[in-house]
Amino acid sequence: MRLSLAFALCFTAAPALADVNAVLDTHILPGEAAFASATQDLATAAAENCLPDALTPAWNTAFDAWMGISHLRMGPQEQATLSMAYWPDDRSSGRRTLARLIADEDAMGTDAEAFTEVSAAARGLYALETMLYDPQFNDYAAGSYSCTLVTVMTQDLANQAEAVNAAWNQKFAPELRNAGATDNGVYLSPQEAERALFTQLHGGIEFIADQRLGRPMGTLDRPRPQRAETWRASRSMRNVSLSLEALHQMATALAGQPLEAVEQAFDAAKYFASTIADPAFQDITEAQARLRLESLQGRVRTIGDVLIVDIGETMGIAPGFNSADGD
Repeated sequence: MRLSLAFALCFTAAPALADVNAVLDTHILPGEAAFASATQDLATAAAENCLPDALTPAWNTAFDAWMGISHLRMGPQEQATLSMAYWPDDRSSGRRTLARLIADEDAMGTDAEAFTEVSAAARGLYALETMLYDPQFNDYAAGSYSCTLVTVMTQDLANQAEAVNAAWNQKFAPELRNAGATDNGVYLSPQEAERALFTQLHGGIEFIADQRLGRPMGTLDRPRPQRAETWRASRSMRNVSLSLEALHQMATALAGQPLEAVEQAFDAAKYFASTIADPAFQDITEAQARLRLESLQGRVRTIGDVLIVDIGETMGIAPGFNSADGD
């Protein structure tokens, strides 16, 4: 049986453990600032040279920064994630929209303000991966429509990242810090803020297991390597590793200290991550490659279980089983 994010909340008098301020000050706010800075650097680089060979280093740096905060689906990032990082895109709607924009030389692709009306799937980091790495899109020349489009896409992303960063600093971080205050209509008690952060932490672990690892694995009879995250950029495994690092940092901050069982669980996942040979998971059709990914997935799931026991239960959160799993 696999523990899910469908927690049963226990309002027992458990000892306080969560450190909301530490999570904000050492994890969330620095992470949001780093992403805003990296996307601005990407936009600046695109304005100087929009060609793929020139832009891929800055795009990868921005994506690295995104991995530090991609698990946060709350506050100003809850909705913005769709247009900053639209994945998975099973129907390739982003590629189709980009192809239409280019074929029509649509004016929406030449102005950052107008571009905000474009489908979320054709905006943000993953759409830029298509433009920079997909052979059907990345052969454009300087001065072309596609060149202008990429410049607009990077500026749109930078604008969004800065807006989210500002919203965290000006509104959402203060609401978390002051949970339970009489004028706080979002978090009515400190416990609500703690549980909200724990949900982000545990949800991030589940996302790695179910999406970043589970999607390309598919089934034994039908592996789906091209469903791996950013496989064209050969950074699927890098995303897993960086996300685990970020979640490890968040867990330590939330607990207020390193916890032995949590440390061991993350260390085990890190070890199994080191056995993955193909950074894009494209060797998943081979039996040994699949076994290595399955082993890593199992270790990631173990992290989630340990987090519930060592952090969640101390905060008054007890595990519940997912009825969809037949439990």
